[in-house]
Amino acid sequence: MCRGLTSLPSTCLERAKGLKASLVSLLHRSHWRVLSNSHGTKELKLTQQESSQWKESFEKLLTNKEGLSAFRSFLVSEYSEENIDFYLACEDYKSTKSSAEMAVKAQKIFEEFIQSDAPREVNIDQRTRDVTKSNLEQPTRTCFDIAQLRIYTLMEKDCYPRFLRSAANREHSSQLVGKSSRSLTRGKKDRCLCDDVDPATSRMRPQNTGKPDQRFRGSSTAAAET
Repeated sequence: MCRGLTSLPSTCLERAKGLKASLVSLLHRSHWRVLSNSHGTKELKLTQQESSQWKESFEKLLTNKEGLSAFRSFLVSEYSEENIDFYLACEDYKSTKSSAEMAVKAQKIFEEFIQSDAPREVNIDQRTRDVTKSNLEQPTRTCFDIAQLRIYTLMEKDCYPRFLRSAANREHSSQLVGKSSRSLTRGKKDRCLCDDVDPATSRMRPQNTGKPDQRFRGSSTAAAET
């Protein structure tokens, strides 16, 4: 006969709670990671111009698909990816149309990121936490706006500058410069080859060496004799 959880030692109960929190965190982390990569599985091609726009503003970084991916990878290396995942979760939440689905998502976001001792608790002040909790009584599209703004500002003022100074970003930028230079060189060579091709015959034009073309020497001589 089952005696229930109350008969178990307190250490077992605490360990079980810890395992449950870890499992929930792992599942939710995978969910928010899918959101950040929801633009598709095709290889993203980034130009040097797009990469330079990352330095102009944090907003431009987030609106670029590969920029967002690179920034999240940087946060993962610093064990703070919950910030961008919370921001993306709020963006996804605001695009929800069903009221019932909105309520479910709101509760999930709160339990994952906002409430005290949440598995992936973000760094917000207690007042913002309390206001957000109060907003969940009647969830609307704006109930996370204050908390989302706090985290956005934190990333913009703290994480974003460090990302731009990071070795990974500098290496990425230098690789793009190298690719751009190689592409420019290949383009010049292709244009030179195209200039040497006769579009009427698709054959290489004879080079101008200052000497008469051997192919027409016979016909020229015959014409002169005539």
